[in-house]
Amino acid sequence: IILTILICGVVTIFHVQAWIGIVAAVAAMLFQYAFEVKRRYSHMENMAREIDLVLHGNDKVTFADYEEGDLSILRNEVSKMTVMLRRQAERLSGEKVKLADSLADISHQIRTPLTSLNLMLESLKSEENDDERARIIFDMRRQLERIDGLVVSLLKLAKMDAGTIKLQKAPVELGALVRSALEPVEIMLELKGIAVNVDVKGTYTGDKEWSREALTNILKNCMEHTGDGGVISITGCENAVHTELIIEDTGCGIDSDDLPHIFERFYKGKNGKSDSYGIGLALARAIIAGQNGTIKAENIAENAEKMSGARFVIRFYK
Repeated sequence: IILTILICGVVTIFHVQAWIGIVAAVAAMLFQYAFEVKRRYSHMENMAREIDLVLHGNDKVTFADYEEGDLSILRNEVSKMTVMLRRQAERLSGEKVKLADSLADISHQIRTPLTSLNLMLESLKSEENDDERARIIFDMRRQLERIDGLVVSLLKLAKMDAGTIKLQKAPVELGALVRSALEPVEIMLELKGIAVNVDVKGTYTGDKEWSREALTNILKNCMEHTGDGGVISITGCENAVHTELIIEDTGCGIDSDDLPHIFERFYKGKNGKSDSYGIGLALARAIIAGQNGTIKAENIAENAEKMSGARFVIRFYK
């Protein structure tokens, strides 16, 4: 426009013929149009080149050099797409690392009982004493049960991670939940002479069956670390914000180095048993978190130097 006005001014001042002025104005507009088109195509080529770099894994490409108005809508959308692709690539990379670690842990966990089974089988082949053969067969059955329990727990945890388990949302009465969670461990508690004190009241909204699975795993952990004749206390209450369930034992407590990792899968603490999977508490946390809940582990301090047991605090928020 400015160039056209200048040409008209020159035509008027210097009395140039009108047709020459018109031709010059048209030529100027065509030149300006061609220049603008070339500039836009140049920007589009640069953008296409940078998009190609992004698609081939270059994560250091930016679109900040484009000015406002320069294909701004396309630029903004491409920028959003680039950010999403980067985040997805980072997430996939993290998932690959987690999968590799999980497979390594699973392989290690299953290899140990399988090695024991192979050794027992070789012993069974050469053993002639009937009583000794019966003992070996009993030990082999225990190892098989261990593998079966590990596989079942891993499948449950994998389903929780994948989100394929649909947790129910129904009123759950704490007393009924605690009673059902104690059923699988009642005989073991009786054999160890461990007393269980229960004082719970209140309800929350969640899945009773999966909550029972989580609570039973926690109770098993408390039972394993509580000596004969010990006590496990379960208390629960409800307020306007959350429903709380506290499980305490009179065992050896949790080592301070283990506390930050106690809910990590395949983690075995210093006081853990040799045949422990290290997966029960991880599964319990996944189940509780899936119901808008939290779980915390801590020690019960008898004094500044001595611990008198472990405490697990579970909260289901409204």
